[in-house]
Amino acid sequence: MHGMCVFSTGERAGYPMFYRNTEKKLAREQRKLSRCQRGSRNYEKQKKRVALCHEKIRNQRKDFQHKLSAGLAENYDAVCVEDLNLKGMAGGLHFGKGVHDNGYGLFLSMLEYKLEERGKYLIKVDRYFASSKICSVCGKKKAELSLSERIYYCECGNRMDRDVNAAVNIMNEGKRIFTECA
Repeated sequence: MHGMCVFSTGERAGYPMFYRNTEKKLAREQRKLSRCQRGSRNYEKQKKRVALCHEKIRNQRKDFQHKLSAGLAENYDAVCVEDLNLKGMAGGLHFGKGVHDNGYGLFLSMLEYKLEERGKYLIKVDRYFASSKICSVCGKKKAELSLSERIYYCECGNRMDRDVNAAVNIMNEGKRIFTECA
């Protein structure tokens, strides 16, 4: 995973990967716990230390997501997002920890209620929309695009980051969906 979200302007939400950064400390605390005798006083103390590590990661993630979603809700009247199959991404594409570390589902629900409170819109683009394969300049669709190709090349001369190209396509599709509904 190359970040939590990419905007159509080319910016990325600099997600600090809280779980990945604390993973070694968490593993060490869990190892200590496994060596303790179940039911002993030290076992209970160590269990609390492990729980505190998990709680800190959760709080850091929620803080980041709240700040990002509040910023988006404040600055934009409508936000277009891709409706992703997170369970499939985590298991099938070997992104497991990266997808779960992002907490994308919770972020979307935060973003949705914050936009709703302000009378703004969250537009979800279908997960089967080929956002990565379509050229954002000429509209031509590539037949094949492997996940390892990080730069999108088109016959029309368009050369841009694959994620930015997809973000622009999602924005354009979101605008189209919004005008149809309005």
